[in-house]
Amino acid sequence: MMNLAWVVPLFPLGSFILLLLFGRRWKQRSAYVGIAAAFLSLLLALAVLVDRLGGSTYEANWTWMTIGNVTLTVGISATALNAWMLVVVALVSWLVHVYSQGYMAGDERFSTFYAYLGLFTFAMLGLVLSPNLLQAYIFWELVGLGSFLLIGFYFYKEEAKAAAKKAFIMTRIGDVGFFIGMMLLFWQTHSFDYDDIFRAVGDGTLSPGMTTLAVILIFIGAIGKSGQFPLHTWLPDAMEGPTPVSALIHAATMVAAGVYLVAALFPLYEASHAAMMTVATIGGVTAIFAATIGLVQTDIKRVLAYSTISQLGYMMLALGAGSYVAAIFHLTTHAFFKALLFLAAGSVIHAVRTQNIEEMGGLWQRLPWTAPLFLIGALSISGVPLFAGFFSKDEILAAAWTNGPRLLFWLAVAAALLTSFYMFRLFFLVFAGKARHHEDAHEAPASMVAPMLVLGVLSIASGYMQTPWFGSFLGEWLTDGAYRHEAAPGWIAVLATIVSFAGIFLAWLMYGAQKMPRDWLSARVPYVDELLRRHYYIDDIYRLTVVSLVSWISRLLAYVDRFLVEGLARLAAGIVGAAASAGSRGQNGQAQTYGAVTVAGLAILVVIFALTGGYWL
Repeated sequence: MMNLAWVVPLFPLGSFILLLLFGRRWKQRSAYVGIAAAFLSLLLALAVLVDRLGGSTYEANWTWMTIGNVTLTVGISATALNAWMLVVVALVSWLVHVYSQGYMAGDERFSTFYAYLGLFTFAMLGLVLSPNLLQAYIFWELVGLGSFLLIGFYFYKEEAKAAAKKAFIMTRIGDVGFFIGMMLLFWQTHSFDYDDIFRAVGDGTLSPGMTTLAVILIFIGAIGKSGQFPLHTWLPDAMEGPTPVSALIHAATMVAAGVYLVAALFPLYEASHAAMMTVATIGGVTAIFAATIGLVQTDIKRVLAYSTISQLGYMMLALGAGSYVAAIFHLTTHAFFKALLFLAAGSVIHAVRTQNIEEMGGLWQRLPWTAPLFLIGALSISGVPLFAGFFSKDEILAAAWTNGPRLLFWLAVAAALLTSFYMFRLFFLVFAGKARHHEDAHEAPASMVAPMLVLGVLSIASGYMQTPWFGSFLGEWLTDGAYRHEAAPGWIAVLATIVSFAGIFLAWLMYGAQKMPRDWLSARVPYVDELLRRHYYIDDIYRLTVVSLVSWISRLLAYVDRFLVEGLARLAAGIVGAAASAGSRGQNGQAQTYGAVTVAGLAILVVIFALTGGYWL
């Protein structure tokens, strides 16, 4: 089945094309096409994974074009990492497709939504299967296009249009870095192929300095896609899209692409200590930075958005600390519990028609399926023992302590404390306490609950695949049996557990039992509260610097275009027009006029002859 891996992304592509052509005619039945295509992709991805378990490998390349001595190829690569990511992406995509049937029911552009989901899934699956940087870059840009279409799905809302444009522009900034880094590698190695580039590093063809420069530039692209500081501001605004889109973007596609790219190029990053430190530092800073902002958010989806930014920071920290396995492990568990949290949030929004958590409360009784499933997701992301997030976060903390700077380890610990606090602040405000004017709130339909149930199971069970009880399955899988678990102090797991429960306890005191005032932070340090609510003024800084500079340059260029370029064009047109007008007046049909012109012309020629000695004649 490995040789059929190339078919996996074709199912969602076919869904996209069919729904564009016939979706308006099929209307609500469009969901069946999208769900079936996603399910077939999942089945084939599972078959590829099982085949890979048997030791099979597969890579195929086809010539795309030849330019001089350079041959560009396209193909597929079914490595251990690729096969694993195929299943994660296809599974989450299928569950989101199923969930959307209930959530998007009645929307006028129902079929268009499913078409865009198909395009988005196709792009991510294509990226995962790419055997070279050029092909990966093409699918990378398609992922960006898919996110633009889905974030701006409610295009009649100004906020959605602005969010889509912001996401598109900010990720393009990162993509410039990716493109330049890719071309530097091609310039040095004359190849886009991953294996050729890795060999060039190993045999010294690619110098250490050039390697560092190229991979840091590529990492800028990953920063943009994965919403890392300082290119993170698009991600919270992307919550203007439909909630199923948020689940797909945050769990297994758009933001996962950046982490996947660094993981796919991990041998390059390992060859540069400076690059590894850059990745680890950006990850650690982003983890704590986003976690602090999450403390004061009042929009249920924005709380989850900042939690995504923070968790992706953990993954980058793991990669920078040299623990490729820990990063992919957390990417996997995060895909499940974050998809669960977003889909559960969608169920809440579906029930109460608001995203403001301060207007919610007492929904535990009214949403008997959603509430406990949300709790599972919250426990998992908080790193509570026995839940998936505990195992993957523990590996990251161990890697940060063993291989990374100690400061980054303590930043990660602090971020873990804040994560458990703001997630249970969210939980208590939404599900505990008294009901607030939502007497008609009711549980979501089965099409929405069923995917959450699957994700609830995975948010617990997926953590055990990297434990000694299962032979550190994922590590063995990703390293083809060469995995060596680095011994870490046992107190790290104990500390992580204490921190998780401490955050939950503090949230219970303030928002559950209400034994501490909710305005504790704003009352004592109002300037800190304001700083967090304004997201550290990052957007304001961008508006005052980058946006203002670009606006000034655009106005200058508009002035030059209007008064210089167009002015010269108008002057030339005026001269030609004046000459034509003068000439037309001479064409009056009178013989004496023609004679006068002839005599004048001869006189001019005589003068020229006299002055130049006949040189010009």
